Amino acid sequence: MVQELVIAIVAAVAACALYTAAAAKVVKQYERGVVLRLGRLRNDVRGPGFTMVLPGIERLRKVNMQIVTMPVPAQDGITRDNVTVRVDAVIYFKVVDAASAVIQVEDYRFAVSQMAQTSLRSIIGKSDLDDLLSNREKLNQGLELMIDSPAVGWGVQIDRVEIKDVSLPETMKRSMARQAEADRERRARVINADAELQASKKLAEAAKEMSSQPAALQLRLLQTVVAVAAEKNSTLVLPFPVELLRFLERAQQPGQQQQLAPQPVPQEPVQQPARQQPVQQQAAEPPQPVRAQQPAQQLHAQAPRPTPRPRPGPARRPAPSQQTAEAPAPMPAPPAAAPVRPSRPSAKPLAKH
Repeated sequence: MVQELVIAIVAAVAACALYTAAAAKVVKQYERGVVLRLGRLRNDVRGPGFTMVLPGIERLRKVNMQIVTMPVPAQDGITRDNVTVRVDAVIYFKVVDAASAVIQVEDYRFAVSQMAQTSLRSIIGKSDLDDLLSNREKLNQGLELMIDSPAVGWGVQIDRVEIKDVSLPETMKRSMARQAEADRERRARVINADAELQASKKLAEAAKEMSSQPAALQLRLLQTVVAVAAEKNSTLVLPFPVELLRFLERAQQPGQQQQLAPQPVPQEPVQQPARQQPVQQQAAEPPQPVRAQQPAQQLHAQAPRPTPRPRPGPARRPAPSQQTAEAPAPMPAPPAAAPVRPSRPSAKPLAKH
C-alpha cells in the first residue's frame, strides 16, 4: 500500500508540474498578451511579466507593440501630366490596440503593406511630376492620411510615411537637364548684365574724375600695363601717348634752334671740269692705229712714214684709264657717239714717193 501511495503522489506531482509548465506564460516588456478562452476574447489584456492560462482552454497570443519599419515596393504609375514614373516609399507604424490587431484583421502587417501600395499608386496618379520632385512633404501627408484611415480600425497607428525615390525615364532626365541648364544660363546672363550695368555706371563716374586730371589717366594706363606684364606668357603692345610726344617735342625745340643757327661755310674754289681737256689733247694728237702700222711695216719697211692728217670729225671719248688719271672729279658722261676709226694709209702714195 505504501508503495502504491508513493507512486500516486509522484504521478500527481508530475502532472502538476506538466500542467504548470503548460499554463505558465511570460510576456515581454514590448509585448501584450491577448487571451482567447474557448475561442472567445477575454476583456483583460495581459501585460508584461509572468501570467497563467488554462492549458487546452485558453490560448495566449502575443502582439508586438514596437514601431515597425516596412518598405513599400516600388510602384509604376503615370502622373497627372502623363509622365511615367517609378516611386518607392517607406512606412512606419505601430499597434496601439492589441485586441483589435488580433480580432479585426488576420495579418495586420500584410494589410498595412497592401494598403500602402495602393495608396502610393493613387497619390502618383493625382500628382504632377513637379510635385513628386519638389513638394514631397505634402504628398507624404496625403499618403499618411490615406493609409491611416482604414488602419485605425485595425488597432494600428501610422506614424510616418516617406517617399524615398522617384525614378524617371532617361529621356525625361535629359529633358529636365536641358531645362535646368537653360534656366541656369538665363540666370547667369541676367546676373552678368546687371554686373555690366553697375560697372558701366562706376566707369562713367571714374571717367568724369579722370577727365579733370589727365595725369590720372596715365597712372591708370601704367597700372594696367603692370597688371598685364605680371603674366610673362603674352606680348604687350603699349600705345604711346601723344601728349608725351608733344611734351618731348617742346623740350627739344630750344636745343634744335641752337643747333640750326647759321654758321659761315668756307667757300671752296670751283674747279673747271676737266672733261674737255683730254678731248682737245686727243683731238690734237694724231691717232696711231696699231693695225694700220703692222701691214705698212711689212710692205714698206724702208719707205718713210707719212704723217697722217687728222680728219675733222667728232672727238673720241678718252679711255677709262685716262679719265681716271686726268679727271679727279667724276663728271657726267656725254652722250655716246660712234668712234671714228683712222683710215689706213694707202700703198699707192707711198710707192710714188
